[in-house]
Amino acid sequence: MTTIASRLQAVKTRIAGAARAAGRAPGEITLVAVSKTFPAEAVAEACAAGQYAFGENYAQEAVGKIARLAGLFERDHDSAPPRVIWHAALPNQDDEKAPGDVRPSAGVRQRDADGAFRQAVELARKSTSSVARIETPRSGARSPEGPLLRPLEWHYIGPIQSNKTRLIAEHFDWVHGIDRAKIAERLSASRPEEKPPLQVCIQVNVSGEASKSGVAPEEVFGLAQTIMRLPRLRLQGLMAIPEPTPDSGLQRSRFRMLREIRDQLSLRGVALNTLSMGMSDDLEAAIAEGSTMVRVGRAIFGERDTGAA
Repeated sequence: MTTIASRLQAVKTRIAGAARAAGRAPGEITLVAVSKTFPAEAVAEACAAGQYAFGENYAQEAVGKIARLAGLFERDHDSAPPRVIWHAALPNQDDEKAPGDVRPSAGVRQRDADGAFRQAVELARKSTSSVARIETPRSGARSPEGPLLRPLEWHYIGPIQSNKTRLIAEHFDWVHGIDRAKIAERLSASRPEEKPPLQVCIQVNVSGEASKSGVAPEEVFGLAQTIMRLPRLRLQGLMAIPEPTPDSGLQRSRFRMLREIRDQLSLRGVALNTLSMGMSDDLEAAIAEGSTMVRVGRAIFGERDTGAA
């Protein structure tokens, strides 16, 4: 098992344990692997280990990564060209039953990958229990090796500059971090018509830090009303990045604040299903207070190069 695969499994174990301790089902919590500053090869390794949702907050870096990885997953099969599909190996599958190599079926060509990337994907395949094949899928098709994994889901996390709204609207599936009506309006205007509406969360400043991005708690309802009027956005929930603290009680109180804001919005007719809160150091506290989506980077990919762009 690769380092990324083993770390990913350890994080999933933490999530499951925290959910059970809170009397919740582990399946209620979505894991977003925050891959910012890490190369496409690292994302491919996590894909091979069964992860599909990834978070970025450097738009230009992310767009290049998204394009490079696009060929790993199918699109709408009836009109799209064949794509590379990743399959998860069935539990307890004997290793000798897995394909010995990764090569295209007849008539299928590999796209969006250079030689170095193909080698990295092959290394990821050999290093995990997952199986990759290139084939022409049919709707609902299943491989003998296991069920098809869903296509990658890309989440933009954190503050958004006005000049990056088009890139984000065109390439991402989710945005965690809207804290201004202007940004919401630009994202909606830039979202391509052929794509589904952009799923978004409002970022709330639950720590009260002057330097922290996020709308003040008392301003959330007004911003929510604005977003809900925009045709190319779908408001799904709230997001917070509290000030780091080792005090678990303080961690929980800040996450509780976000949950209570969500509950207050519901009483005012704004029903939201997502609480995006919890990271590598505090996911247990977040899950105890109702998180439905945790964003974990360092615990999966390792320490980042602080000098990275």
